[in-house]
Amino acid sequence: MVMNAIINRKSVRKYSEKPISDEVLNKILEAGRLAPSWVNVQPWKFIVVKNQDTKDLLSLASGGQKQVKTANVLICCVADLDSWNRTNFGKVLEQKGLDEQTRESIVTSKLLNPSTLGEQVALLRSVEQVTYATAYMTLEAEEQGVGCCVVGATSNELTNLDESLAEQIKTKLNLNNRQVLVNILALGYEEPVIQAKKFRKTMEEVVFHECL
Repeated sequence: MVMNAIINRKSVRKYSEKPISDEVLNKILEAGRLAPSWVNVQPWKFIVVKNQDTKDLLSLASGGQKQVKTANVLICCVADLDSWNRTNFGKVLEQKGLDEQTRESIVTSKLLNPSTLGEQVALLRSVEQVTYATAYMTLEAEEQGVGCCVVGATSNELTNLDESLAEQIKTKLNLNNRQVLVNILALGYEEPVIQAKKFRKTMEEVVFHECL
C-alpha cells in the first residue's frame, strides 16, 4: 500500500555492496516517469549515474556528503526548461489529442505556461514539477526495499554555490544551459538497518479548515 511506503520511508545514507538490479532500478525510474505534472508537460530528465568518478564529483559538489559517493546508483533529477517551449510543449499537447487552436491557447497562456512569465518563473515551476517525480521514485524505492536519500544541497543554478564546480557537473552530465540539476537520489540497500523515528508536526499544526 502507498501509505505503508509513506510511513516506512526514511533517508538512508549507509549502504551495503549489494548491487541494485536493472529490473528494480527501472521500476524506480518508471515511477518517476509516470508522475503527474502541470498540463502533462513533464519537464524532467533522469540521469542514471554508476561511474565512481562522477559520484565523487557530485559528492564534492554536495558538500562532501558521503552517501552520494558510496551509493550503488545515483539518479540525477534534472529540470528541462525547454519542455515549455512551443515545439516541445506543443508536441505533448498534440499527443493528448488537442487541436491546434487549443494547443496555441495553452502554450501562450500566462496561467498555464509559466515560461511566458520569464525564466525565473519557468525555473520555479519546473523545480516544482521535478519534486513530484522525485517523491514518486522515493516511494517506489521503498516498495522495492531500496534505501534512498534525496540530496538537494548541491552546486547548481539554485544555490549559486561554486559556479566552476557546477559547470563541471553540467559537462559531466551532458546538460545544456536550459537544464538544471535539481536533486540527486542516492540509492542502495541499507546496511546496517536502523529503526528511524519520524518527527513531524502534528495535524493541528499543519491542517486548517476554512471558516464557513
